[in-house]
Amino acid sequence: MLQTDLTTATRYRDRMSYDAELTHAILDEAYDCSVAFVVDGEPRVLPTLHVRVGDTLYLHGSSGGRMGLSTRGEGARVCVSVTLLDGIVYARSQAHHSANYRSVVVHGVARPVTDEREKLAAMGALTEKVGAGRAAETRPPTRKELAETAVLALSLDEAAAKSRSHGVVDDPDDVSLPAWAGVLPVTRAYGPPRTEAGVAAAPPAYLPGGGSPWVKPVVLEGRHVRLEPLTPGHAAGLLEAVADPEVWRYLPTVQPRTVAEMTQHIAELHQRQWTGFQMPWAQVDPRTGTVLGVTTYHDIDPVNRSVGIGHTMVGRPWWRTGVNTEAKLLLLAHAFEALGAEKVFWYTDIRNERSQNAIARLGATRDGLLRHQRLRPDGTWRDTVVFAMTSGEWPAAAERLRARLAEG
Repeated sequence: MLQTDLTTATRYRDRMSYDAELTHAILDEAYDCSVAFVVDGEPRVLPTLHVRVGDTLYLHGSSGGRMGLSTRGEGARVCVSVTLLDGIVYARSQAHHSANYRSVVVHGVARPVTDEREKLAAMGALTEKVGAGRAAETRPPTRKELAETAVLALSLDEAAAKSRSHGVVDDPDDVSLPAWAGVLPVTRAYGPPRTEAGVAAAPPAYLPGGGSPWVKPVVLEGRHVRLEPLTPGHAAGLLEAVADPEVWRYLPTVQPRTVAEMTQHIAELHQRQWTGFQMPWAQVDPRTGTVLGVTTYHDIDPVNRSVGIGHTMVGRPWWRTGVNTEAKLLLLAHAFEALGAEKVFWYTDIRNERSQNAIARLGATRDGLLRHQRLRPDGTWRDTVVFAMTSGEWPAAAERLRARLAEG
């Protein structure tokens, strides 16, 4: 990295860095940037996506857009800015309010990438940035799409990083003022994936961020059943599998009657997932791909390391088979062994004796009764029986469940 007149700070020089490793890390963490350039004597700033490959920054745009048109031929001078906001600093005086951040500014001539191999490689790198492995499973651009897309290359020779990461700096005379002072952290958070309607594939594991592993969609594989993150693509199969009203008899949900209604039901389960309340899976035959039912984690509590298993439906043809036992085994193993749960619990309608017996057979203990815990679809109040299993009880329960499945 070169320190030039353009990359030398006039204030707060102690915050500047010309370290390539720091600059690369900030560029790699950020997905978007702002590109400044001049058109007909007027300044322009456009947001776009970027990816770093070695010491080159590639910028994505449209070949017919202002940025693409301005950099035709030999290219054009640009200034690229990336900022990651890490915190808001609240001082006792208004003048000393600030922010904690990491930023990079790059100056140079952005040249249009015209070599087809370099252009394809840059677009592949952009795709890989949103998920390692994404480029291999998606269609590469056609010649028409390549022609419509502008990719600009910018050397990182003239680049500098700047950051602030400390607390409040107040004047000594302001320390006694009564206003609250401190830092409010700012973080980038990724929510659970929202699958497009009609997509049958489960969200891939390479999606960025992922947030807490407690709400990260995962596929759980068994011999009798595979648990896939529930998507709208499962709606038709799920509607057929759980068409028997007896399956819905004790659930606090009105039975969907059409694919559209089932799709809406799936969307509602995902809306609860967005709040951290519920994580839904489709139960699928691992050999044929036939949808067998649905099950969820609910009341997910990473702090207290507890999670509920519920909203479980299995089509009547698979009752008294290994499907339900193995599905619960997969969910319990993931909770206790992968997530480190201390407790897994179940809620069930006091009238649903079949469910209570099935939960007890898993090795769970009846903990008590929640009276008038929720409204049923018919307007009556449901008394809810609570079962639970602790981490200390899990090893013996796991051994029994695996032995039962081996017998079947």
